Amino acid sequence: MKVSDFDKKFDESKDIIEHLNISKAKRPNQEQKRVNVDFPLWMIDLLDREAKRLGVPRQSIIKIWVADRLEKVS
Repeated sequence: MKVSDFDKKFDESKDIIEHLNISKAKRPNQEQKRVNVDFPLWMIDLLDREAKRLGVPRQSIIKIWVADRLEKVS
């Protein structure tokens, strides 16, 4: 399919999914890298309480709070 035909289909809100290779799709800057962080026990206890209250894993709380802080300083 020519690019112009693809663009035309897209602009006309027609289904283009059959022309895409979704298996190779990537979201930029979303790669994961493991890091180790040591927390005092009192922080872990508070993190676990908040995670339980919200029904999410501890790691989710940490990611959300760090992301929120980083957005504020950037």
